[in-house]
Amino acid sequence: MEPGEDMEEEDSPGGREDGFTAEHLAAEAMAADMDPWLVFDARTTPAAELDAWLAKYPPSQVTRYGDPGSPNSEPVGWIAAYGQGYVPNSGDVQGLQAAWEALQTSGRPITPSTLRQLAITHHVLSGKWLIHLAPGFKLDHAWAGIARAVVEGRLQVAKVSPRAREGGRQVICVYTDDFTDRLGVLEADAAIRAAGIKCLLTYKPDVYTYLGIYRANRWHLCPTLYESRFQLGGSTRGSRVLDRANNVELT
Repeated sequence: MEPGEDMEEEDSPGGREDGFTAEHLAAEAMAADMDPWLVFDARTTPAAELDAWLAKYPPSQVTRYGDPGSPNSEPVGWIAAYGQGYVPNSGDVQGLQAAWEALQTSGRPITPSTLRQLAITHHVLSGKWLIHLAPGFKLDHAWAGIARAVVEGRLQVAKVSPRAREGGRQVICVYTDDFTDRLGVLEADAAIRAAGIKCLLTYKPDVYTYLGIYRANRWHLCPTLYESRFQLGGSTRGSRVLDRANNVELT
């Protein structure tokens, strides 16, 4: 992949994303989570079987709702890889959502700081680096590199969306345990770059996802904390990471 290609669009708070509202995007994400997933679980499956699994289920060919000519005949929500040390821990999501409903009716300001505190209070601390790529070889190659990094222990867990019926870019999500742990977030970015990923990355805490807050949201919030741009030479990390809220370079 070449640097700067297939870049994610800039956040545009309060607008519409690709013709869809934030509510529509949240509903689509929930539906995908509920449908069956294709999972390579390194906790129960030998690493030697990964290459065959990747060849069988390339994300550019796996379709969201299943097609006769695709590797899947039934709907698939996500394609995922779990590392050997992966332990699911989503925190108190129900408590978070109840507190969010109360916050909206309280009349108090809704800001990134209040959402951060909600996440900490309810232990919903995970987050993910997002990689958007068009269907095709680059997507499949990027996903293979990420999945290998997960199975080899350099990353914990990752998933990629299947190809949508209407086309458009697909997204790879690479997770970290704690969005407030900046060092851990930067280490994951470095591992992604080491896997050969050169396009723009953005980092989003899961609290925004669980609350249905996407780019086109009514609160005019930017749901991504960081962006990472690949750079050739001059940096041993291979990327420049920007704190978007404070417009400060971290690396």
